[in-house]
Parts: sequence; structure tokens; C-alpha cells
Amino acid sequence: MRPLRLIPDDTAIPFMRGRYAGVATSAVLSILSLVLFVWPGLNYSIDFRGGVLIEARVPGVADLSAIRATVGQLGFGEGAVQQFGSPSDVLIKLGAAAATEAGRAKVQAALQAEFPGTELRRAEVVGSKVSGDLFRDGMTAAAMALGAMLLYIWFRFDWQFGVGLVTTLVLDVTKTIGFYGATRLPFDLNSLAAILILIGFSVTDKVVVYDRIRENLRKFKAMPLRQVIDLSILPLALIGKGSVADFAWTMVFGIFIGTTSSIFIAAPILLFLGEKRLRRQADAETRAAAV
Repeated sequence: MRPLRLIPDDTAIPFMRGRYAGVATSAVLSILSLVLFVWPGLNYSIDFRGGVLIEARVPGVADLSAIRATVGQLGFGEGAVQQFGSPSDVLIKLGAAAATEAGRAKVQAALQAEFPGTELRRAEVVGSKVSGDLFRDGMTAAAMALGAMLLYIWFRFDWQFGVGLVTTLVLDVTKTIGFYGATRLPFDLNSLAAILILIGFSVTDKVVVYDRIRENLRKFKAMPLRQVIDLSILPLALIGKGSVADFAWTMVFGIFIGTTSSIFIAAPILLFLGEKRLRRQADAETRAAAV
């Protein structure tokens, strides 16, 4: 009994016909993303621009949405509210304008009026220097991750693959930053985590593509590189997931960027860099395996 085939064996989709449009579109979007990063800039949360952290205890079980609505009307920007410890304890994050004594008093008065018996247990100011250090450390971590992945790909494959991977990752990350700039989603430490996860997904996806290309280079010695790449990336053209949360939206966008860049950027870079050296490398590996 023959296995079920979702895609017939003789299916041929010419992905590489779109290589110039794919690389050009990606470059334009990355440039626009850098413009959005400079102006109007990212919507930094308190994690990066400083502000005040207020720990409060309300009577009964805390209604996070009601508390968020209450502090959101005070003129300190949209407050971030989360449960902290017991069901009655909440942690409220507000902008720098709430860091003064008058600002904290205004928050306490609003909570007391809406939730009588509320107790402010702690108020801690987060300075801009600390926030700047967090941002710099986060970007450093992302850069180190890129560097480590470049070394891994360089040693596992060949320099052409390393160039294709790092170039594509830089374009992926800049477009994700542009996504934050265009949508005005809050950029916080969770956003950095999402970007690092995006890098991990994108690298894994490209390693799969490059492994298949290298395998097929040895298998189809007479087939032109363009056709080998088209054949290798066909099974990866159907990947995609979705969600509605801020974090998940970032990942949805990142998955789309990472998957499409594997097809239209990472693979075309190999085609641009030439076929002869890759063929020689594949032949050398075949001979070594036969010994």
C-alpha cells in the first residue's frame, strides 16, 4: 500500500524565480524598519524608560482589568498590572510621571476610592540608567547569540551558508523591530525574549533548509543548483501558526519572516555566491564518506 502523499513527488515550484524580488523587498522593509526605530521610535515600557513599581494589596481577589482601567485614567500612561504573590497582591508598573511623591499619592487615592481598603505596600522608582542598562544588556545578548550561531553554521557547513544565515537573521531581526515600531506594541523584556526565540526558530529553520540542500547536492550531481534549492525547500513552504496576545503576535510575525526568508533570502544567497565551490565540497564529502 502506497503512503499518502500530500505533495506529489513530481511537484516543482520555482521558488528561485522570486529571489531578486524577495531579497529586494526584504532589504527595503529592513531599511524602513530602521527608520521606524529612529522615528517615531519604539514604545518602550517601564523596563526600558524608567518609572515606578507599586506593590499593592486590595481587599479580596484582585480584579486586574479593573485596576488597570483605574490607573490608566490617571494620566501616567497605560499601566501594566499583574498578580504578585497572593490573589490580593498586585504589581503595578507606571511611567516616570508617577515616580514623584505626588504621583504615588494620586495612585493611592485612586485605588482607595475604587477599592476601599487598598494598601500600598511598596513603591520603587526604576531610573532611566537602570532601564538603559537593561536595554544594552538585552541587545548584547542578541548580538552574542547571532555570533555564536554564525560560528556554528560556519563550522558545520561552509562559509557561504554562514554568510546566508547571518545576513538573513539581521534582516529578520530588523523587520521584527520595525513591526514593534509600526504597531506601537509595548517593547519590554518579554519582547527581547520573543526576539531571541525568533532567532532560535529562524536558525533552526535555515539549518533544516541548508541540510536538505547539502544532501541533495550530493544526491543530484547533474541537477543545476537552482533546481536543487527549489526541490529542497518545497516541504518547508507550508509552515505557520497564530495567536492574539502581544507576545504571540510577535512570534506569528517572526515565524512568517523567518520562514519566508529561508525560501527567498537564505537560499538565493547560496545561488548568488556560486555553484562550483558548493559542488566541489559536496563531491569531496561524498568521496570521504565512500572511503
